[in-house]
Amino acid sequence: MDLGLKNKVALVAAGSRGLGRAVAEELAAEGASLLLCAREAKTLTETAAAIAERTNAHVLAVPADVTVIDDIKRLVEAGSERFGRIDILVTNAGGPPAGRFEQLTREQWDDAIKLTLISAVELARQVLPGMKERRWGRIINITSIAVKQPVENLLLSNSLRAGLTGFARTLANEVAADGITVNNVLPGYTRTERLEELAQMMAVKQGISPGEFREKWEKEIPMGRLGEPREFAALVAFLASERASYITGTSIQVDGGWIRSLL
Repeated sequence: MDLGLKNKVALVAAGSRGLGRAVAEELAAEGASLLLCAREAKTLTETAAAIAERTNAHVLAVPADVTVIDDIKRLVEAGSERFGRIDILVTNAGGPPAGRFEQLTREQWDDAIKLTLISAVELARQVLPGMKERRWGRIINITSIAVKQPVENLLLSNSLRAGLTGFARTLANEVAADGITVNNVLPGYTRTERLEELAQMMAVKQGISPGEFREKWEKEIPMGRLGEPREFAALVAFLASERASYITGTSIQVDGGWIRSLL
């Protein structure tokens, strides 16, 4: 299937590792040029070089912190100067810390709001004028299964990703007539560095090994295994494509059946 992504330009936030990198690799393989950002300059540069070598894609790496509005502006300006436009925006950021209500401070709430919600809002704010002018655009937010079924001990993520979902659903209606789609993709338990860190932390709390804790997750998943980043990235690439032009305002999980609700 030709996804129509040749000569499109995609901005992928937090694109140096995990799901962000998998999405970047998938889009590049489909012919898109990439604008990647992450906080760790060394890892970002290595990732950009590896993707460019493997796919022959044009890749621009810009170290940036998506919680800093000036960094977001600098990122989009650099991409626009290099490529002339940004057609596809994939918002993404590391998850906020785990914890129960009594354990979380006001400062942690403020930081999580910037990381999980405001970063996506500001990225959209920067790219939307150009998308509207060209009457074509794709905004895809990487959120979490927590927006459909809250995950124990992830109060910040449960709360703020739900807020991002409300933002995206409303924005989808506002920009639909401009040829712009806005969708959310919800990763389930997927084999990434972030998941390994969470498994380590939860295993220590329960006095078991990380492997034993991962097995507990796997038992909750009807497919009986963790997801792979490339399986998640495939859906993002489709939603970014020309073929997905009538899909907007959706929140689609990639979770091996973990969410038990009908919708």
